[in-house]
Amino acid sequence: MNSFGRYSLFLPALLISLGISIAGYFVGRTLYNANVGINVAEVKGLAERRVEADRAFWKIQYRVSGPGTTQVSTLYEKSESDQAQIVQLLVDSGFDKSEITPDVINYHKEEFRDNNKKLIEEKHVLSGSIDVETNKVRLVAGVRTKLNKLIAQGLDIQNKAPAYHFTKLNTIKPEMVKEATTNARIAATEFAADAGVKVGGIRNAQQGGFSIRDVGEEYGDTTSLEKDVRLVTTITFYLD
Repeated sequence: MNSFGRYSLFLPALLISLGISIAGYFVGRTLYNANVGINVAEVKGLAERRVEADRAFWKIQYRVSGPGTTQVSTLYEKSESDQAQIVQLLVDSGFDKSEITPDVINYHKEEFRDNNKKLIEEKHVLSGSIDVETNKVRLVAGVRTKLNKLIAQGLDIQNKAPAYHFTKLNTIKPEMVKEATTNARIAATEFAADAGVKVGGIRNAQQGGFSIRDVGEEYGDTTSLEKDVRLVTTITFYLD
């Protein structure tokens, strides 16, 4: 047989041999990947707490006004008197002076003109506010009602709704994380029992953010004294 014939027989044999080798490599890799594969279960754990706000922020606004003929100094004295009455009511009701912060009294002039832009009337306006920041959260609602007495006496007051905050989240975080993790393991155990396997250690854990909401509300966390704190964690367990 000449050299060309031997070469033509050798080439197909070589290709077949390479094909078998390559196929064997991929089969081997497939079997290897199957051997090192792991069984896991990803579950979520929930923890909830009902808490009460521990900090209140309350803004009281007041206003004094008079026609353009009124002396601004006279209005300023009236504004200072109104401020003093409000502060005194707050102190008499149980707030400390350190919890009460009167803001500066602001002045502006309002002008009223007709369709021809002719000045019809002028008004001097002085406005101020008093901030109350306190941990006496249950005292706020009652004192808000007392402000109505000053309104009945002629004071121009805007009795704004307070904002209630829960600031002690760090004190309950560890317990809630532990509870969420425990609940996640319970869920994984139930799943494993159905599958005929056992729950092993934690492979991965993702802690969700803590959410604080007013009780009964989907959004907002400042209008109610009572709040719901919620945590959802996602944990992946090994299954043995």
